[in-house]
Amino acid sequence: MLLVVERMLAAEGVKRADLGRDEFTKRVWEWKQKYGGTITNQIKRLGASCDWTRERFTLDEQLSRAVVEAFIRLHEKGLIYQGSYMVNWSPNLQTAVSDLEVEYSEEPGTLYYIKYRVAGGSKSDYLTIATTRPETLFGDTAVAVNPQDERYAKFIGKQAIVPLTFGRHVPILSDKYVDKDFGTGVLKISPGHDHNDYLLARKLGLPILNVMNKDGTLNEVAGLYAGLDRFEARKKLWSDLEETGLAVKKEAHTSRVPRSQRGGEIIEPLVSKQWFVSMEPLAERALEAVSKGELTIMPERFEKIYNHWLSNIKDWCISRQLWWGHRIPVWYVSGKDCEEEYIVARSHREALSKAQEKYGKNVEIYQDPDVLDTWFSSSLWPFSTLGWPDESAEDFKRFYPTSVLETGHDILFFWVARMVMMGIEFTGTVPFSNVYLHGLIRDSQGRKMSKTLGNVIDPLDTIAEYGTDALRFTLALGTAGQDLNLSMERLTSNKAFTNKLWNAGKFILRNLPHQDDTLAWEALLAHKFDKVESVVKLPLPECWVVSKLHVLVDEVTASYEKLFFGDVGREIYDFFWADFADWYIEVSKARLYHSGDHSVASVSQAALLYIFGSILKLLHPFMPFVTEELWQALPSRQEALIVSAWPPTSLPRDIDSIKKFENLQALTRAIRNVRAEYAVEPAKLISASIVANPDVIQYISGEREVLALLSRLDLGNVNFAEAPPGDANQSVHVVASEGLEAYLPLSDMVDISAEVQRLSKRLVKMQAEYDGLMARLSSSSFVEKAPEDIVRGVREKAAEAEEKLTLTKNRLNFLKSKVLIAN
Repeated sequence: MLLVVERMLAAEGVKRADLGRDEFTKRVWEWKQKYGGTITNQIKRLGASCDWTRERFTLDEQLSRAVVEAFIRLHEKGLIYQGSYMVNWSPNLQTAVSDLEVEYSEEPGTLYYIKYRVAGGSKSDYLTIATTRPETLFGDTAVAVNPQDERYAKFIGKQAIVPLTFGRHVPILSDKYVDKDFGTGVLKISPGHDHNDYLLARKLGLPILNVMNKDGTLNEVAGLYAGLDRFEARKKLWSDLEETGLAVKKEAHTSRVPRSQRGGEIIEPLVSKQWFVSMEPLAERALEAVSKGELTIMPERFEKIYNHWLSNIKDWCISRQLWWGHRIPVWYVSGKDCEEEYIVARSHREALSKAQEKYGKNVEIYQDPDVLDTWFSSSLWPFSTLGWPDESAEDFKRFYPTSVLETGHDILFFWVARMVMMGIEFTGTVPFSNVYLHGLIRDSQGRKMSKTLGNVIDPLDTIAEYGTDALRFTLALGTAGQDLNLSMERLTSNKAFTNKLWNAGKFILRNLPHQDDTLAWEALLAHKFDKVESVVKLPLPECWVVSKLHVLVDEVTASYEKLFFGDVGREIYDFFWADFADWYIEVSKARLYHSGDHSVASVSQAALLYIFGSILKLLHPFMPFVTEELWQALPSRQEALIVSAWPPTSLPRDIDSIKKFENLQALTRAIRNVRAEYAVEPAKLISASIVANPDVIQYISGEREVLALLSRLDLGNVNFAEAPPGDANQSVHVVASEGLEAYLPLSDMVDISAEVQRLSKRLVKMQAEYDGLMARLSSSSFVEKAPEDIVRGVREKAAEAEEKLTLTKNRLNFLKSKVLIAN
């Protein structure tokens, strides 16, 4: 938010410092009032059923009180301290940023080789140092080599002259930290501008020189370069080194560049006075919470990452040199040393009272200008929003601790781990027992969304085009902890799924009895599906689909309980589309339109209503809008879907009926495939002889109307037998499954003589195309000179052509044999 406001001001030609703190803060509040509800509105439009009366903002009075209280309690325990240490500095934002807010990227740059002359030596006595940031040489306080490096052993203990500093000397030291193989094996130590150099300098007792101002320009330590921007200084410095003969060479070099997560600028390591939280004592208890099973992180692999980070945690720099946020509750006494004389208090009045007790009535105090890192207040969120530090608050007693935290994996450290630490510290318990980490939403190419790339997708625009339910379903199908590439193809597919659901609802509503038909409704509602005896008595298709539904309910419920949301979505999708829509709705048409038996139609109507209602319940958490709309349209719904009971588990199912219907499906598919192979017109009905053992014939023939409707068979010419028909040699023979076959008369499907002529002509053309491809591949000049991808493409086409050629020859031979038999 701050960055956005600063960019708006920059567009007006105004800087933060020009406005002053009060006016800048006013501008931020104005922006918050105007745009702050954007995310809330997006969440509402996405269908989040929250209690919006409980919405909180981090600077609300209650939350601000909690922040001050937390700071004071941590300070009283000695866990908050002030000191000058190396921090990540953002020159543009003019503030320190935490380690977690720095992103490293491999970027092309330059490695500069510079001569450092050895004091008291000859012109040939010098050390060549390689560095990516030559402008920091003004802050050098030593030069170091590896003690095992024989090249420089004679210089250890002597002094090196820092270039362009008018003869400033620094010691040449030896330390095993120095990498002999990087650059020249000589390290310039600039402890004021490099994290590793800072640690090395503290170990070796070296002084720290800062050569940089807070705005990224060089300060007076840089002499003639003072006032230059760090990158401008780099260019001028190198030019001057070349003029003085101290520049050896420069070469291209790829290095890890630290950039601010907020603004993208290159971060500058600087030693600065800041406020810190001592993290080790807090981290120990957060680690114990996981090891003792008090906290579970999903997916499980993130527990290792969590443990590693907390086991190697550094103190947390919590002060920010910004004008927006929670002011640090520290006051200083005018005229006193800030590091020695300061007062921590809950308010200005309390601070003044404490100061007057110690320094007299006329004392003057002023508050620390810095604000707290926004993640400090966020770390208190699970309990500060519920009334803490008032632990007697009703919300706190009722809702804390909670059960599940759901958030992105990218803020496992920023937020999750800190909430755990602060929750244990201030309440004595973990704030939640489970952490569910979802992936990030990326564009279709897997890139992070950014305005620079122009690939940001506004959820409201997506909703307008595809609908909320399709967007929710697409996002929820992702795997926990893995980033999701949001493509328009996925959204289009799931919009089609939403439409399919809607159309299924319309079909069912159209085919239910009229509301005034009391007898029909009594018959329909008399069918029950929750008892074994009632399920096994159902006709085969109804028994199959009800059994499959009951299996689905168990699987989906178990996946929901494990928070395997992607599995839930895929399981429901597959059942609805592959089983219910593609098969049972088609089966029901035989019951509703062709059976002429009201009792059979009633069973089908009851099954449709029962299964569809159950699907709506299972899908509702994913697709709340379309499922609620359809639910409300179904007859006799006494309550909204969102508050209706979840489908019970462990309901009866008949595994034998599932296997039997799968045989019927296999037979239908086999017949459909033959029709497609011989290009039989959809409207044309064909004959069929079904061959199987008596048990199979019994249940397949019992559903002959269904088989005929789904396979486009002539019901009057569908025969069932235990042996092949007499005209088997004039039929296409298909095996649907073990012990279940079909014979389809060729004469019903195709004019054999005409088809032989057509395929013969086609074969000549296909052979010519294949021969042409093979001729290219047999040419050595083509294979050797053509681009590899072109040659590979021709080979693939040739292989495909050969396969089609073989299939066509086989079919032609088959048809010719039938012509000979007929003659």
